[in-house]
Order: sequence, then C-alpha cells, then structure tokens
Amino acid sequence: MNRQILFYGNSVILGSIGASLRQCHRFDFTTLAPPLPEDNALCTINPDVVLFDLDASTTEPVFDLLKTNPALVLIGVSPGSNVVRIWNTQQLQEISMQDLLELLEKI
Repeated sequence: MNRQILFYGNSVILGSIGASLRQCHRFDFTTLAPPLPEDNALCTINPDVVLFDLDASTTEPVFDLLKTNPALVLIGVSPGSNVVRIWNTQQLQEISMQDLLELLEKI
C-alpha cells in the first residue's frame, strides 16, 4: 500500500514539491488549502505524512492533527531559508529533491 501524503496549503513551494513528487508512483497525494475540513474528512484521507509551508500564517491546524494522530509525520518546508523541519526528530538543510524522496521512503 502506498503512503498517503497530504500537502496542506497552496504556496508556490508546495506546488513545486508536489509536481516533483507526483512523478514517483510510490505515494498517494492529496492537497488541501486552509482551512482544514471537518475531522471526518481528514479521517477519510488518513495521511501518513503532511507537508506544509513553514512560512505560511496558518500552520497551527497542522500541529492540531498530532492530537488525534501522534504517529503522523509533519514536514515543514521553508523556502526562504532552505530548511526542512520534521517533527519531532530532525532538521535538515540544503536538502535536494532526491533527499526528500529518500526521506519519505524511510518514514
């Protein structure tokens, strides 16, 4: 079964990452723009990973997802500083698209 990846937001960086990752058929993708839908809709999606823009003003709802799904992996991308933060264990800098693909496969 493919890992379910949720892109939360509509920033240019998420669009670029999504366009690259969608070429890899090992994942299933869903994109949601703020605000997040009702909990029932998210249960249907049941993401393994949520990718979001750290520089967006609406990141709080992403972290609220951890309350109901503590195994969820959150990956925040900051295009301004070229940083990728993974809650709670890692922070990576200067990450390539190949590095991101390898990371997603390990999760």
